[in-house]
Amino acid sequence: MATIYDFQVKKANGEIQSLKDYEGKPLIIVNTASKCGFTPQFKELQELYEKYKDQGLEILGFPCAQFNNQEFENIEETTQFCELNYGVTFTIFAKIDVNGEHADPLFEFLKEQKKGTLSKNIKWNFTKFLVDRNGKVVKRYAPMTNPTKIEEDLIPLL
Repeated sequence: MATIYDFQVKKANGEIQSLKDYEGKPLIIVNTASKCGFTPQFKELQELYEKYKDQGLEILGFPCAQFNNQEFENIEETTQFCELNYGVTFTIFAKIDVNGEHADPLFEFLKEQKKGTLSKNIKWNFTKFLVDRNGKVVKRYAPMTNPTKIEEDLIPLL
């Protein structure tokens, strides 16, 4: 059976990174947007990262402009915005699509592993996936779910 470690993603600088590099670590994978009503979730994601990174937690942010075009065109603007406004130090990757014919294969896999309430498609920015140390997708969280609510599910995975 496939795991998230079978995928490669594009970093903000254009380099390709294997998710195998994260093997053995719990992950929160999230599609982000810099100009969304949920953008303040960057603060709570960063707080979770700072609190648990020494226990292995990694947060992988994937900017996406598919929902009302709420992301900067330029990835440098995105990363600067995240750093300056929310102190983000977790990894922000290259901008992707999460739905449709150009959807990133990682997000196709995540959606197959944990479907949403009414469909497998991602409905908005800041849909979050919790992945255990073995690369298994444990849970999917709706955009409106505050990242602090993930903590109780995360702790047993640390």
